Amino acid sequence: MYLSDMLDGASFKVKKVDLGKEVGKRLADMGFTEGAEGRIVRRGIFHDPLEVHILGYEVLIRRFEASKIAVESTCA
Repeated sequence: MYLSDMLDGASFKVKKVDLGKEVGKRLADMGFTEGAEGRIVRRGIFHDPLEVHILGYEVLIRRFEASKIAVESTCA
């Protein structure tokens, strides 16, 4: 499952980030690393961008970027 497939309010654990170069490094710097846990807060109009709570703060990421982050669902 990918982060872009998760519903609002769903909790997740990052399994893998399939983005390279600058974007992948930027996401890693923001906390999207293997084992990190977070929650989908909400989505913008047309489901883009996604607001994600991770490492104690909120991050907005594009749906395209979210579609490259493999996650597993966790209980809230």
